[in-house]
Amino acid sequence: MVRWARGLRRPSWRRVATWAGAGVLGLVLVAVLWATWVAPPWGSMQPPQKPTYIFLAADGTPIARRGASDAPVEAARLPAEVRGAFIAIEDRRFASHIGIDPRGLVRAFWHNARAGGVVEGGSTITQQLAKTAFLSSDRKIARKVQEVVLALWLDAWLSKDEILSRYLSTIYFGDGAYGLRAAARHYFQKTPERLSVGEAAMLAGMVKAPSRLNPTVNLDAAQARSKLVIAAMGEEGMIPAGRVNDVRLAVPRLAPDELPGGTYFVDWLGPQVEAAADETGASARGGQVQIRTTLDRKLQAAAIKALTSVLTGYGDGVHARQAALVAMRPDGRVVAMIGGRSYKASPYNRATQAQRQPGSAFKLAVYLTAIENGDTPDTLVENSPLTIDGWTPRNYGNRYGGTTTLRNAFAQSSNVAAVRIAEKVGPAKVAETAHRLGIVSRIAEGPSMALGTSGMTLLELTSAYAAVASGRYPVKATGLDGGAPAATGAIDPHVREAMLDLLWTATNQGTGRGAALGIPTFGKTGTTQNHRDALFVGFAGGLITGVWVGNDDDTPMRGVTGGSLPAAIWARFMGAANLRAADLDVPPTLMASIAARQEAMRIAAEERELGELEAEEAADPEAETGSPFERFFNQIIPGFLRGDGDEGPRYEGDEARRDEPISPEEEARERRRMRLEELRRRKAEREGGLFPEE
Repeated sequence: MVRWARGLRRPSWRRVATWAGAGVLGLVLVAVLWATWVAPPWGSMQPPQKPTYIFLAADGTPIARRGASDAPVEAARLPAEVRGAFIAIEDRRFASHIGIDPRGLVRAFWHNARAGGVVEGGSTITQQLAKTAFLSSDRKIARKVQEVVLALWLDAWLSKDEILSRYLSTIYFGDGAYGLRAAARHYFQKTPERLSVGEAAMLAGMVKAPSRLNPTVNLDAAQARSKLVIAAMGEEGMIPAGRVNDVRLAVPRLAPDELPGGTYFVDWLGPQVEAAADETGASARGGQVQIRTTLDRKLQAAAIKALTSVLTGYGDGVHARQAALVAMRPDGRVVAMIGGRSYKASPYNRATQAQRQPGSAFKLAVYLTAIENGDTPDTLVENSPLTIDGWTPRNYGNRYGGTTTLRNAFAQSSNVAAVRIAEKVGPAKVAETAHRLGIVSRIAEGPSMALGTSGMTLLELTSAYAAVASGRYPVKATGLDGGAPAATGAIDPHVREAMLDLLWTATNQGTGRGAALGIPTFGKTGTTQNHRDALFVGFAGGLITGVWVGNDDDTPMRGVTGGSLPAAIWARFMGAANLRAADLDVPPTLMASIAARQEAMRIAAEERELGELEAEEAADPEAETGSPFERFFNQIIPGFLRGDGDEGPRYEGDEARRDEPISPEEEARERRRMRLEELRRRKAEREGGLFPEE
């Protein structure tokens, strides 16, 4: 036991507790005064009326509706069951507390502590109104203190019916519906006053997680939540306990002409529109606001058709469950966007939100940096195995070689060559180039960065390719008509021409051959380790498109590369886009080089086909033999001079057999003969020789 010095009194614990309590109370008072000073809650107590945004496609057609311009809800005029559904599940002591509920806070703290996570909230309806209508959504302590202060003031200045009315008129119910009146109309084609108990329970249950509990997306989850609401209503006496099991669960009934509240494109664009409206003050004026976007409805439909047809036909067989596509003009105007296989099944946007490795599609930045530092497509680089600091990059299929050109290394997507190039110019310079092109995600500068190991969105990557297509950087993607910011930098014309050379070679003679179109096509494939991600990003005729294929759980696909499913989706979409070669600026010198290489490719293809057909003919015992000259003279010399004897029918029935239909084998043999003669004629013309005309 401590012995106290003579003359000093033993402290009184009651006195210590009193002073400690006074100190805590003083701190709370200071916090309240500070919060009140920072965000004074007094005034009209009327939450700002948010406008309804009608999003229009580029041709002026409405494509989505977000927000609410419906009349506010009057809680006093609602059926008791409708009011009771929200009170029972969100704030059971709403009628008795003073804006905050200490008992509810303690209960929530206890339940969350036992569960080891957040399983129950302690906010009252009044606090939720304060947060959604008057405050920002950040999670700072200051904002929470302001919320408490504002809830106390709201409860003191407004009646419970007024608080509930404003709460029900402003909360979000998913699908772009704000307020109970908009939600009742959207999901059930009813007014709030005519909602059934089951319908009211479903809407009340959605407040906790409007997207996850959206009945048009996940009906099972929405109905399971409805059961909890109905049970709570029974416990609180909102409905007779005997009716709980008799309440019919609701099923949404959308109007056939109802504009969707969300799409992948609108969900991406919506926050930008609302932020701009907040800055100008338009968000506080209410009413209806039309937003003209850059979306092209025909291109959007073509994108949906291309993506769904390829995934439906081939995806399941190779364990490829998801895909995304974004298409933009050279200045960044987004004309088509698909964030996943089905928005209804999952509104998560894999084109704008998912940070995935781009794989070899990132080599655009590596090679562009090298060219800007003096290399050309004909510069030589080693394609042999390589080890750096214990790490050994590998080429796809373990295919290596000796010295090759940058053009060939890029076309064949050599990993060891890309790493050597990045190490030569410096990883920091490569990262700087990527950021300059419009990639905003962080890029790790280790040796593997050359192979696209840093995560980024498909939208960012496509914007980088748009910079090369346009020759200007950075390209910032936008969905607002007239909202594309002007690029501030320009790519040197000679550098751009060299980069276009590489991209054309990769698409027409390299790993991206499956994406080649009938007009000059430029692009690059990308495949990550164990086939977890596969991409094709490229452009043609003034349209830049990026395609990603993979799985949300990051499980490997079976052999899918950027040149397979992504290239197929890309080619189908671009092939339906009515592209014109003249809409993309390609230097005349490169066009001449492309024409020469295309002619060489055509000749090489004909030579391969000729060799295959001649080998097939030689192996066919029924095929005509001899040189073209022999076959020519056999046709003009009478049969008796060739020793064939009488050309008439030798046996009874020969004439009848001549009238019999030709067999499939003979028909195929005849087609082969005609094709062989055509190919031999073309070869003779190229070589300046003579080929007899029939």
